[in-house]
Amino acid sequence: MTDDLPDFELPKPDLGAWRAGNTGTEGVWRFESGVPGRDVLVTALVHGNELCGAWALLAALQVGLRPRRGALTLAFCNLAAFDRFEREHFGKSRCVDQDLNRVWGAMDWRAAPASVEQRRALELLPFVERAEWLLDLHSMHDPGPALVLTGLAPRHIALARQIGAPALVVADAGHAEGRRLRDHGRWGVTGGDDGTRSLLVECGFHGALSSRVVAIDMLARFLVSAGTVDELDVPGGWWRPRPVLQDVLEVTDAVAIKAGDAPRFAEPWRTGQRVERAGTLLGWNGGEPFHTPYDGCTLIMPSLRAPRPGVTMVRLARDAAG
Repeated sequence: MTDDLPDFELPKPDLGAWRAGNTGTEGVWRFESGVPGRDVLVTALVHGNELCGAWALLAALQVGLRPRRGALTLAFCNLAAFDRFEREHFGKSRCVDQDLNRVWGAMDWRAAPASVEQRRALELLPFVERAEWLLDLHSMHDPGPALVLTGLAPRHIALARQIGAPALVVADAGHAEGRRLRDHGRWGVTGGDDGTRSLLVECGFHGALSSRVVAIDMLARFLVSAGTVDELDVPGGWWRPRPVLQDVLEVTDAVAIKAGDAPRFAEPWRTGQRVERAGTLLGWNGGEPFHTPYDGCTLIMPSLRAPRPGVTMVRLARDAAG
């Protein structure tokens, strides 16, 4: 939430020959086992400055990890934004024209795509729409603990609990600015259980070496949970200790930036920070103060990185029932 950020230590991965893919779509690899099982998609670089997921996909490709059951697709998504990456100005390579993680859902624009990200979404769409399980690997602009965003459907929350990591599970409805990949199509259906699952993992600060460790660990846990691979197929060095406890939070409010005076926070809030008293001043939005709506309010990813109307400023969450 603050410009006082730690050093960006995670190096930019060299995709080399892995950039080409094996599907005819740049950056997309697909492997089919020939044995019944789930169709699993793992995505990285949805934002060009979020490098940890690319390192995880490279790790899988370099060790020759293949599905024992079902199919596995690995996708380096926003390569055009990734190509613009500069460590000293890492925020500028999040996207080229618009956020690739806000263009999904109905996609009413698809007949006349007007941005680099819209055109890339159409290239990725066939792989997205055939997949049953999705792991979408991200990182955060500001330092904070790793967390998994599940959406509101109980089946996604249950999967996060089954996997057991990271320690913070956040159930939320997404963003007013546009639909995320993890909420696209069947993944966004909240009622019933059609067998689909999708998790978005925020692996930590963009530039933290630990974000790569988290991404690789989550890839291992997800693929084993999906039945795509067996635990012994995964290199031993990929695993992190499982957290002793998981906190499951339900987002009640997503504070979207309003037009008017520039938004600001009352304090340098951090993700995962718990504010115990209802009515605590959090900041100003559109010139008006806003406060915690209840006791024990946890702040999720407070950020003024892109202070445009409609962009989520902070999410407010409480302990989930059960």
